[in-house]
Amino acid sequence: MLTSSPARFRDPGYWKHHFAVSDWILVRCPKCERQAEVLTAVRDTRNNASSRDVPRRLVCRYCGLSRQRKKDDPIAFCWSGAQDMLDPYFHEPLWLQKNTRHGRLWAYNPEHLDLLRQYVQATLREHDPWYEPWRKMGLFGRLPAWIKQAKNRDAVLRGLDRMRASLAR
Repeated sequence: MLTSSPARFRDPGYWKHHFAVSDWILVRCPKCERQAEVLTAVRDTRNNASSRDVPRRLVCRYCGLSRQRKKDDPIAFCWSGAQDMLDPYFHEPLWLQKNTRHGRLWAYNPEHLDLLRQYVQATLREHDPWYEPWRKMGLFGRLPAWIKQAKNRDAVLRGLDRMRASLAR
């Protein structure tokens, strides 16, 4: 699945939790160890709740497991030092994660994976001028240095391709 490298990548300006609060996250099913999804439950359009407060469900299409997240359950983002990267709602291991010799690669869903791939492939990475302090530490500003380094590009792309291959058809 290797394609020619795009010349440029333009930072879309996503904040660090952009994909964590998206409509779906792929996780490892706690019952059958296969690919499961954390989905947003039906949202009332009149409700102005933030996307973090939207009810979530854990659904496995293989074994039929279905869990509803309780409103009082904590949302926890654990990124550093964890053996496995976990989803913030049910605290189950993410499906899209691989170890490389440099460190752990992970993504919440295929869109996150595709954006990481575009970023790593690019030889020129552009972003808006950082006039706002919060822009400095967005999604790409927080990536580990080894992912950003050109000398590791091939190893990182191989890891991302392996994660893409693990997706259920």
